[in-house]
Amino acid sequence: MTLARRATVAILVAYTAWLVLAYRYHFIDGVNLLVHEAGHLVFAPLGQTFSMLGGTLLQLAFPLAFVVYFARRGQPFEAGVCGVWAAESGMYTATYMGDANALALPLVGGHLHDWRWLFQRAGVLDTAEEIGVAVHALASLGAIVAVWTAARSVVPRANAGSAGDERSGATS
Repeated sequence: MTLARRATVAILVAYTAWLVLAYRYHFIDGVNLLVHEAGHLVFAPLGQTFSMLGGTLLQLAFPLAFVVYFARRGQPFEAGVCGVWAAESGMYTATYMGDANALALPLVGGHLHDWRWLFQRAGVLDTAEEIGVAVHALASLGAIVAVWTAARSVVPRANAGSAGDERSGATS
């Protein structure tokens, strides 16, 4: 199992580098988009502002719930893998935020651009690109920490005994 985990970490390192340096919409964003759209429905009863925010809130909360679940179970490898997913979802959000002025991204159903509407209401539409860049940087940091967490759980430590292996889930 350790060899598979080490290979997974190697793949996550390369994937994270791509996310940080050259992020583009890709396969996992289909899942993120589905969760995002569900968030609009979940938060709709709270009014238009929460409905608009709800897509992003649920999209970010969903993978973070897995991170918390695995972290609480003492499974840092799994938490790290899910942390990369959460960070990638943040990068997807950053791209959407940064598009609030350009309106280049296709919208589901061709309706309102959530972040354009939200940024207009907040009076910060003129800084949408900068906000997107800042959120991407924050998500990049999160991805790096997540990969480090996963990697640290599979690298043997001098003072780690069998209890450390159990916490990392290496015996499963």
